[in-house]
Amino acid sequence: MADKIATRAAYGETLVKVGAENPNLVVMDADLSGSTMTKKFGEAYPDRFFNMGIAEQNLYAAAAGIALSGKTVCASTFAMFASGRAFEIIRNSIGYTGANVKVCATHAGITVGEDGASHQTFEDIALMRTIPGMTVVNPCDAVSAKALLKKTIAFEGPAYVRLGRAAVPVFYNENAQFEIGKANVLREGKDAAVIATGIMVAEAMAAAETLAAEGIEVRVIDMHTIKPIDEEIIVKASEEIGKIVTCEEHSVIGGLGSAVAEVLCQKAPAKMAMVGQKDTFGESGKPDELKAKYGMTASDIVAAVKGLM
Repeated sequence: MADKIATRAAYGETLVKVGAENPNLVVMDADLSGSTMTKKFGEAYPDRFFNMGIAEQNLYAAAAGIALSGKTVCASTFAMFASGRAFEIIRNSIGYTGANVKVCATHAGITVGEDGASHQTFEDIALMRTIPGMTVVNPCDAVSAKALLKKTIAFEGPAYVRLGRAAVPVFYNENAQFEIGKANVLREGKDAAVIATGIMVAEAMAAAETLAAEGIEVRVIDMHTIKPIDEEIIVKASEEIGKIVTCEEHSVIGGLGSAVAEVLCQKAPAKMAMVGQKDTFGESGKPDELKAKYGMTASDIVAAVKGLM
């Protein structure tokens, strides 16, 4: 495991690299380019960068128009503002038309930290995966963020990419392979399967180490794509193991846990537990302290696995 890097930082670097290869790429922001890291693209390619000001609905409406004229657009703001304030525009102007807009939202989840409950969004995955045709991607570290962003920008159609504020551990190596809609198995195990997404993948790996020391071997799966979800890997885990824990920095209502449960109840029922934000708002505080208070740590995953066993 290498140094910690925020996935939003990886996003900024990737935009500059892809921009050099793809003159059709346009990047847009809602007056948060220093935080979303789109500023780097703006400095490199000022004629293809547009700061739309604090007007998120306008940002995504304009992004749809530019995309429908033949461009590929990455449009960014904080996850709360993208999924909340601009939802209707994203649904109707981007989703309904199938516009080639990548909604790259940063500062998602409880680890926004001190910004508090008004900025901590736990609903964005739930909202975005309900939009027909919307791909939903949630990378766990800088390496996966770069690879998945390149693949997301490369395909035609709308997508939601969830990125974080805080620096998180990097454990994928540069040769790792990623495919939209296909999860990665990071660790094998026979006693339980832990399906995690985003920054909770690192917590799942830490939990697996703790459990292994107690003689409990868990399979850890990085579900980096929430939609389309990898049904095959979920069914396989259910049939081979039968005990599944989902982990997400998001509400357990409508997010990864719900998506996995939908697959299981229809195709391969199994015992299941969900680690994530319960039916509550957050509060201002240090990210690690908030994760502990709201039950999104390696210790909570360990407890959930033992509860199933």
